[in-house]
Amino acid sequence: MTKTTTDEQMMRRCLQLARCGGTATRPNPMVGAVITDADGRIIGEGYHRRCGEAHAEVNAFNAVSESNRHLLHDASIYVSLEPCSHYGKTPPCADRIISEGVRRVVVGCIDPFAKVQGRGISKLRNAGIDVTTGILEQECQWLNRRFFTFHSKQRPYIILKWAQSSNAYIDDHGTAAAFSTPLTQILVHQLRAEEDAIVVGHTTDSREHPLLTVRHWTGRNPWRFVLSHDNTIDDILSTCREQQLQSLIVEGGRQTLEAFIRAGLYDEVRRETATAVTISDGTPAPTLPDDLIAIGQETYGTNLIEHFKRK
Repeated sequence: MTKTTTDEQMMRRCLQLARCGGTATRPNPMVGAVITDADGRIIGEGYHRRCGEAHAEVNAFNAVSESNRHLLHDASIYVSLEPCSHYGKTPPCADRIISEGVRRVVVGCIDPFAKVQGRGISKLRNAGIDVTTGILEQECQWLNRRFFTFHSKQRPYIILKWAQSSNAYIDDHGTAAAFSTPLTQILVHQLRAEEDAIVVGHTTDSREHPLLTVRHWTGRNPWRFVLSHDNTIDDILSTCREQQLQSLIVEGGRQTLEAFIRAGLYDEVRRETATAVTISDGTPAPTLPDDLIAIGQETYGTNLIEHFKRK
């Protein structure tokens, strides 16, 4: 097995571990770490479990048994995100790596957070440690796309979401229509539990009085915004920055969805189509922007859910 193949294999394990942190790590990113001895055998692994608690690298070092600690001087540590180099709620992970005396560090992607952003890697290299970067970089960035977008663009990661009839109407003659099934409604609530905030338009709010909660799933309810003349997109994004809300679902009607599209404020689209439902007339669904690419789809009974991301 080549070094490149081994690096990718270990980084995939880092990604598996990182996902275990889920939403509990926010506003911190999900990170996984794996430590291998000189023969490539895993002797310790860990992940960032919760914001404010030990980072992935620390948990991985703590998982190394006393009988294996002598192997660290010739070991490699794999981390899905650049080790931090600053004091926050926890000490710098780069310092811990240096003190443990490992031989090599393999990093998935650079941390966009201003207090890190390459400084962790520089500190490791200055200490004489061999550092390799960019292993499964796109996969590592995708895992923390909310964190990356928030710190690189100073706004939340924005998901546009709507349900429509088979002939692309989002209501029935201007009256709210239920296109989701009981199962896909549960998936909507799961999505809400995974994201930090949600916004609907004034018309949707006054006409349908949506709760926008996660009552059919488990988790915390997202922050609730209503787009209106008194609460503009800029106001909503400003509040998201202030409150460190890293993701926003746009679940409004056509006008609200198109307002975000016109402003170029979208990263992902989730479109549900009730293929067995046809409406004779109603409000047309938004047109998908040209810069989207399909990334997956699932069928649930007669409903199709498509996922798109911005190029």
